[in-house]
Amino acid sequence: MATEELERMPDVGGLTRRAAAGVLVRGRPGNLPDTELLVRGVIVDRERMAAYARVCGFAVSDTPPPTYPHVLAFPLSMELMTRPGFPFPLVGLVHIANVIEVVRAVDASQRLDLSVRTENLRDHTRGRTIDLVATATVDGEVVWRGRSRYLRPEKSAASPLREPGPPPATPSAVWRVGADVGRAYAAVSGDRNPIHTSTVAARLFGFPRRIAHGMWSKARCLAALEGRLPAALTVDVSFKLPILLPSTVAFASSPSEESDGWSITLHSAASARTHLTGTITG
Repeated sequence: MATEELERMPDVGGLTRRAAAGVLVRGRPGNLPDTELLVRGVIVDRERMAAYARVCGFAVSDTPPPTYPHVLAFPLSMELMTRPGFPFPLVGLVHIANVIEVVRAVDASQRLDLSVRTENLRDHTRGRTIDLVATATVDGEVVWRGRSRYLRPEKSAASPLREPGPPPATPSAVWRVGADVGRAYAAVSGDRNPIHTSTVAARLFGFPRRIAHGMWSKARCLAALEGRLPAALTVDVSFKLPILLPSTVAFASSPSEESDGWSITLHSAASARTHLTGTITG
């Protein structure tokens, strides 16, 4: 795979407009892009990081939250997903899973080299999936990795029946997720997908109201455990049903039976429908 080094981070606003307009020439659905995008020497904007921390519930500090490098690398992901060689249109992709590995904590004063590539284009019961893999390095040392799995739904794919899941665990916290969370997270993350910020757009995609970002819900769960997690960790979550805005959700965490870590869930406080499940290991 060739590496293409960019001088600066792409403009997310322009990429969002490109995604909305659509790309006329796409890569073949069976092919992965053969280019990794790289930007060196990324400086953490402390004010933006502090605003992100407040929106997601983290304490403001000089150590970026575990999910924050995902935000820093997001423009590279957008650039890759809106290029003609990407096998699917960005509009309509569903973020179904995310794994973050914090190899070691970094300080906001350190410059990061950020890269994004694609992997694992494969069939899924509801269509096809593709992984976007982001990596952050400091002086050549990998300090953080993130893997986001996106689903391209296909009408011809089988739609398995939803089996009733286990009853939700007793919540350790109940949160009111306000109607403005989508817009607030979009402002600090750069992810301005209109299903999170516009009721009209959300309805066009089949949602009765705007929905929260999956990565906001993951960050909010980690923030609830802040101070109890090791500096180096792996957080593996699956995004289930979206959180309609506004909503009241229940968060539950418990020591994992399979590993030295935590199991986490986020579900609707009213209906017990699951929004997120995951594990945290050190």
